[in-house]
Amino acid sequence: MAMGREGEVQGDLLMSWAEMPRSPGHVFYDRLQLLLTEAGFDAFVEEICKPFYAPRMGAPSLPPGRYFRMHMIGYFEGLDSERGIVWRCSDSRSLGDFLRLGKRDKVPDHSWLSKTRSRLPHEVHEKVFQFVLKVVAERGLVKGERIGVDGSTMEANAALRAIVRRDNGETYREMLTRMAKESGVETPTIDDLIRLDRKRKGKKLSNEDWTSKTDPGAKIAKMKDGSTHLAYKPEHAVDLDTGVIVAAPIHEADTGDTATLDPTLREAEKNLSAVGLAPTPEYPCDLVADKGYHSRDVLKDLDDGPWKTRISEPRSSKGYSRWHGDDAARAAVYGNRTRLKSGVGKEAMRKRGEIVERSFAHVLERGGMRRTWLRGRENVHKRYLVHVAGYNLGIMMRALFGAGTPREAANIRFALLIIIQAADMIAFVILAASDAETEALILAVTCKAD
Repeated sequence: MAMGREGEVQGDLLMSWAEMPRSPGHVFYDRLQLLLTEAGFDAFVEEICKPFYAPRMGAPSLPPGRYFRMHMIGYFEGLDSERGIVWRCSDSRSLGDFLRLGKRDKVPDHSWLSKTRSRLPHEVHEKVFQFVLKVVAERGLVKGERIGVDGSTMEANAALRAIVRRDNGETYREMLTRMAKESGVETPTIDDLIRLDRKRKGKKLSNEDWTSKTDPGAKIAKMKDGSTHLAYKPEHAVDLDTGVIVAAPIHEADTGDTATLDPTLREAEKNLSAVGLAPTPEYPCDLVADKGYHSRDVLKDLDDGPWKTRISEPRSSKGYSRWHGDDAARAAVYGNRTRLKSGVGKEAMRKRGEIVERSFAHVLERGGMRRTWLRGRENVHKRYLVHVAGYNLGIMMRALFGAGTPREAANIRFALLIIIQAADMIAFVILAASDAETEALILAVTCKAD
């Protein structure tokens, strides 16, 4: 037999459909595609996006359904940048099927994602989030009885070293250089500036004095890991019975919890109303939050309303409270304290610490949104809403099929133990499989009954 040698390969001029290579697909994305198709996702997004496109003139744009699917892939695959999303979709045939790409169609470039996002307003992304929430609620995964609220931080796409003073536009490095020259150093080096910045007294970065030219909406804040960056503050309102996020606004990072609670609750009430579960004063919803949201004004405003507060109370340094004749505030604080100390309140606080923090871990850490590559709070919020919609779809997929992410679906294992007992023997049959549609391993063990 002669040895085969590599040579130049002449390309085929014509290839039939049966000869073209095909991917078996990914079971997770195939099932998610089936759910979106049954819900009429593409027809819905095309209808709400129609007013923002020309009726006849111009070349066809990126289909809205493909645009939102690509950002959902960004959440499921944990991709933080839109370039990474495009690269991942180009590398996988199964993702191309999920995007409904033909064999000759190319994955849209990242610039198409940016153009589509700038064309579609914030209200369209909110409607898509509400559509997904409605699909999840139809499966009974939104109860609307207990809502946990908490906030986190996400790093903005702006460098802290590029901030400028609001009064005169002086950069931070220019300020250090001026201070070094005033102290007697005529030509300060980088090391001199670092040494001066480390030793000078009264060092403080205030959002009232400093801002970013590239992203004015980003604010100086301390991150969860203790570092300081220009950041935003995402806040989640989560159904504690199912883990579904019912509202996910993004606030300025320097805004306190007591100031952001009201807009977050309004957003949650609007989304719950869209699925027919809006709280009312007659049938209020439990509001569970940590001590950062506790204040007399907040409790007094929420008292006798659609939200029944169970907000953790910080310890008083004096050990007693002075009310100065404000009987409404006293009644609201004591009522919240009574509800919080009950068994139901303690169990709700434990659920809040588990469920709400888990939502941030999935969306920010595993979902790739802890560091954003977009600028502008509205821009960031558009993409964040689609990621949160993907998180809610993952909860529904886990409830229906046992896997909420593609990696979980790939690693899932099924095992079934069957015990057959007869008069004189017992048989143990173990059926194990990597997936419901893959090969199965059957192990049978027989032993005597005695």
